[in-house]
Amino acid sequence: MAIAFELVVNFGTDQAAVDRARAAVLDHPPLVAGEHRIPLHPPLLFTADGGYLEMSVLPVGVGWGIAMEHRAPRLPLTPDELDEVGFGLYDLLRRFTGYLAAVVGKNPLDLVDLDELRSDYADEVATGRLPGLVLADEVHREMHGSGFTRFAPGYLWIPYQGEWRP
Repeated sequence: MAIAFELVVNFGTDQAAVDRARAAVLDHPPLVAGEHRIPLHPPLLFTADGGYLEMSVLPVGVGWGIAMEHRAPRLPLTPDELDEVGFGLYDLLRRFTGYLAAVVGKNPLDLVDLDELRSDYADEVATGRLPGLVLADEVHREMHGSGFTRFAPGYLWIPYQGEWRP
């Protein structure tokens, strides 16, 4: 089973925002994690089952069993270095606009589907138990989440705790 460590972003139907974000990813320098300089794969873009535009950004060599990395070696990152990669992906996200929801983590696709957030994760959003979840202000108002703080203009988040923290 593959485990993707990635930034996943829901852009709703805003193609222009996707295009700007894609350009930001392609122009972004490698992420820093300890002594490692980790480039980003070109972003994966698709229309999700819910009809929204979704982008995934994967750092090279950080996931486990990723098909597009079948020949690339996996980086031996420490827990602290993996956390640095996660925070680096959030720094990249701060350059994006026009999205509705985003999150960094291991296989986080369901966490940017607004229908899933409203149903399967409603309790977690309401009580602030999804660290790293970023919502546009208008989405946050609709979902009445707690534990959110300002992430960037127009966006709130439940602060990211890293991947390996209790």
